[in-house]
Amino acid sequence: MSAALRISGLSAGYDGESVLHDLTLEVPADACVGIIGPNGAGKTTLLRAAAGLLRPAAGTVEVFGEPLNGQSARSRAQCVALVAQRSPVAFEFRAGEVVLMGRAPRLGPLGLEGARDRERAAWAMARTQCAALAARPMTTLSGGEAQRVLLARALAQEPRLLLLDEPTTHLDIQHQIEVLDLVRSLCAEDDLTVLIVLHDLNLASQFCDRLLLLHRGRLVEDGPPERVITEANLAATYGAAVHVRLHPTTGRPYVTLPGPAAPRSAASGVRLHVIAGAGAGSALLHRLVQAGHAVSVGVLNVADSDQELAQEMGLARVEEAPFCAISAERSAENVALARAAAAVIVAPVLWGLGNLSNLDAAETALAAGVPVLVLTEPPVAARDYTGGEAVRRIEGLLAHGAQRAANTDAALAWVARLLR
Repeated sequence: MSAALRISGLSAGYDGESVLHDLTLEVPADACVGIIGPNGAGKTTLLRAAAGLLRPAAGTVEVFGEPLNGQSARSRAQCVALVAQRSPVAFEFRAGEVVLMGRAPRLGPLGLEGARDRERAAWAMARTQCAALAARPMTTLSGGEAQRVLLARALAQEPRLLLLDEPTTHLDIQHQIEVLDLVRSLCAEDDLTVLIVLHDLNLASQFCDRLLLLHRGRLVEDGPPERVITEANLAATYGAAVHVRLHPTTGRPYVTLPGPAAPRSAASGVRLHVIAGAGAGSALLHRLVQAGHAVSVGVLNVADSDQELAQEMGLARVEEAPFCAISAERSAENVALARAAAAVIVAPVLWGLGNLSNLDAAETALAAGVPVLVLTEPPVAARDYTGGEAVRRIEGLLAHGAQRAANTDAALAWVARLLR
């Protein structure tokens, strides 16, 4: 496969200070290649050099066999597009006007847009799901909305090499996945090569064909995710002790931080086990910890908002691979935590087939004599995406002695009575 980008012996930096040191690498055409590494590793500097915006102190940069140095800005822009991490748009330009600006390198001598330019801009906005924003001033858009508009502007440019600097930073998980799915489809269907900086190692692993791991301006590993994302590599570059497992569906590595060896100590000396997910348990977890209780949490997918909160709070928890149904192994860990708890609380979770087995822990604990409380508002039927199975199982818990509470305040009052 031919090289879209070839960098040889590159050293570059700012104000006489070198950031990249003797960097040599190739990016094959039509590939999605991720750049990862700790802060200050040189990721953004590498993108700027690849875009021709930073003159190397040494070495060469070639795009599709042509040296970047010596090309005009217009010629570079017809081949390479860069979406920077921070791209403020001054004045009250509307989103549609900003996307149309991406056509500038393609315009004729008079600089007037034609039908082809407007069609390409409309296509780019449709592809990035921001067509509805066309009439909105950029100053009124959220960070995520503005990021999608800037990506559309780059696509309107019709580049062969697209450089993206953390394009998912301001997006929620749904839009992160949509953007990265789009990036992969552009590589597969539109003959586009993508070099992308990603802060999230799990997104980089799942969506990129190859990864470049930078550390202190040097390339320390280059290859498929399973070769790059290892516990040893991440300890050496990020200075972090992490766990790396293989995703049961994709077979690619994913990263988790180790949980505490035991549930955090608390004034009550007993532990409460919470079944949560997708933010349903956030208020409850905060309030329980503030009240001085030790808390553990049932199975949560890595990158779920409750998982990130539990990790931040240092709570014992069971973690499953991102975007993956609960496995038998993780379910067994959850059951063990629930059976050993002073009580189990089921948060108002959105139930789907992927997380329904979280209820195994509540059912087993209840059968073993552990008190169980179910938060029932909003009504379970409004949160059941399992064809009624979640409703049946929650009703079964209540029929066999589980208590109910309408909200977090009622749950805290129940806990206080239980532990008196």
